[in-house]
Amino acid sequence: MGLFVIAVFLCVAAAGPILRPDSSPKANDQHLELARKSPGFSVQMLLLPNSQGSLSSFFHEFIYGFQPDFIEIPVANYSITGNEIEIEKFTGNDFNKGELLRFNSSDFESFIEAEIIIRKTYWLGTDRYGRDMLSRLMGGTWISFTVGFISILISLFIGISLGAIAAYYGGKVDDLIMWFINVIWSIPTLLLVIAMTLALGKGFWQVFVAVGLTMWVEVARVVRGQVMSTKQMEFVEAGKSFGFTNARIIVRHILPNVTGPIIVISASNFAAAILIEAGLSFLGLGAQPPQATWGKMIAEHKGYIITGDAYLAIYPGIAICLLVLSFVLLGNGLRDAFDTKNIKQVGV
Repeated sequence: MGLFVIAVFLCVAAAGPILRPDSSPKANDQHLELARKSPGFSVQMLLLPNSQGSLSSFFHEFIYGFQPDFIEIPVANYSITGNEIEIEKFTGNDFNKGELLRFNSSDFESFIEAEIIIRKTYWLGTDRYGRDMLSRLMGGTWISFTVGFISILISLFIGISLGAIAAYYGGKVDDLIMWFINVIWSIPTLLLVIAMTLALGKGFWQVFVAVGLTMWVEVARVVRGQVMSTKQMEFVEAGKSFGFTNARIIVRHILPNVTGPIIVISASNFAAAILIEAGLSFLGLGAQPPQATWGKMIAEHKGYIITGDAYLAIYPGIAICLLVLSFVLLGNGLRDAFDTKNIKQVGV
């Protein structure tokens, strides 16, 4: 089940703006008159041609979003008389009395085959800026997966290197590396991440580096313990007798035999990275607005928890819980799969 949930979230993250209802850059299409509308709210939209072309590359647009072809204007009422279209703008109030706009059908020649007025539904409602909550949640999925993936790569590179070197060479090298590991281990993770974020600056890529540089300690300790037991095996002694270099023995003979625990700890660290990123975004130290992040969404709407709009903060909280729980379940499953001592007894 955990793997299925992760696969769903991963597909949403990989599809990016192609799958989101709001494919605008960073899902930041704001309509203040639609602020804090309940889930399932629908409104008529007038589509006007967007003369502003895209100035970004396709890769940048695929990550953050595409420049929309049309500008959407919420509409309360409209009427068509001959070639003239009269629009009353939607104000969001119970008694709507919006500005009247008049257009000529010739203004829409560039997309005469398309619908000028459409009905748009916000399945999870809108936030306090009138943005689509579903699109914001989907945009936050990409942030969480990216932070987790890159931080895990950084932590694996540092942790495996230091742990394997400390265990294989032993002696003073082991003492020095273990002293450094214990110093980092003694510092609370969140405080260390906050300190690194403040040193590197607030931003998107800074979070990756900060989280990755604080999660390698557990990897190093696990790898050190596994390598210390594996280096006593006969195949390691055989490699030394053949004259293989220490680097070759570590990389090609020892590390492939300790991949099981590394995969398990990586799944757990992935969940921890998502929580840390959400905490940093909640404190305003993660990816900066208008980038959609789950932690920032909770911070922006935490004041509505005691009101009828509590869903604004509950939705991103549920997304964090689901994804973290899925990675924890995946880690537990991998641990059982790689546990050779866990032999099931089959009755006769």
